[in-house]
Amino acid sequence: MRIRISWPAGQLTATLDETPTSKALAEALPISASANTWGEEVYFDTGVSVALEHDARQVVDPGTVAFWTEGDALALPYGPTPISRGGESRLASPCNVLGSFDGDPRLLSTVRDGDPIRVELA
Repeated sequence: MRIRISWPAGQLTATLDETPTSKALAEALPISASANTWGEEVYFDTGVSVALEHDARQVVDPGTVAFWTEGDALALPYGPTPISRGGESRLASPCNVLGSFDGDPRLLSTVRDGDPIRVELA
């Protein structure tokens, strides 16, 4: 499944794996939210509530599309966060891994706190 995430300064598409969380997210699309930034990560509320999956991870590759179950939010790291060690992308807590961006995730650096953000099927 492919999704498109758009904000005032740009957009990216991502390819998601078939997981319980990605299916729940797809059923809720389209989603509009207000973006939050945390270091080199963008996250925002989805209104979707799911359980932590068995393969959830806290350290992921930049460009990973992750779901933060504690915040019902998509977590989109493109570099280090305030709790990273070195250049890793360390999320606030273990997150469900949904897939990855098709393009350069560094485009997310143009997202500002409070920007309107939209997620839809691509």
